[in-house]
Amino acid sequence: MEEFIKENLIKAESFHPFFEKALNEMLLAGGKRFRPELLLSVVKAYNPLLIDNAKYAAFAIELIHTYSLIHDDLPTLDNASLRRGHPTLHVTYDEVTAVLAGDALNTYAFEVLSKSPMHNDTKIELIKILAENAGANGMVLGQAIDCYFENKKLNLDELKFLHLNKTGKLIAASLKMGAVIVNKNDLAQKLYDFGLKLGLLFQIQDDLLDLLDESKTGKSSGVDENKNTFVTLLGKEEAVKKADRLAGEIEKELEGFDENLKKELNRLLKKYLYRHKNVN
Repeated sequence: MEEFIKENLIKAESFHPFFEKALNEMLLAGGKRFRPELLLSVVKAYNPLLIDNAKYAAFAIELIHTYSLIHDDLPTLDNASLRRGHPTLHVTYDEVTAVLAGDALNTYAFEVLSKSPMHNDTKIELIKILAENAGANGMVLGQAIDCYFENKKLNLDELKFLHLNKTGKLIAASLKMGAVIVNKNDLAQKLYDFGLKLGLLFQIQDDLLDLLDESKTGKSSGVDENKNTFVTLLGKEEAVKKADRLAGEIEKELEGFDENLKKELNRLLKKYLYRHKNVN
């Protein structure tokens, strides 16, 4: 996946002194690539011959995710100075550059999908899934709620709604898009629901990892102090217990998938299901 990303970076040649570099900086900074790997795991389980084609969709998801991180770090949102072990774009350049770089990655995701070597019907469905889950009824909605209710306490159901949208839906979309690529439409909704639960676990873990030093996480810590998180609402101990319960439920649901899919997802998820145990 890393090689594919390097080969398909945004080209924006002009007399601007650094815009093209800024566009690709956070992509080249790395990251877990968790969402693309989820999609590719589903494809590999059912039709490995489609992996090269599926990388276009996996890259589109990573573009959306990276744009969201760039915008999330802006001074008007979290005002974070570190991401993926690198200074954030508004720190390296300026806020305008960071905003426009995020905008460009967002739109480039759909350009990449439109040019993928897949049947047009498949491409339309993938574009629809990604747009629905990244937009006004998905990730962006979650971000809007997160920002508006800063310094205003939410209840647990509201907090779950916030993070199912902000984090869960893009993870769920990754799995569903993988199912669409291999024509497993009967499995798509089951994988989507599984992904929502996985996304919720990831958010609880991220809330806990925010307690760690920046040198261990590669991103700014303490930026969520005034926000609604599972740690601020439940406390660290209860948040860990909730993460444990969710991880156990996910492991149980994994057993319900067929052997190939279970093998591929287990290979990826074993690194992540209990990462909250690293918080002491």
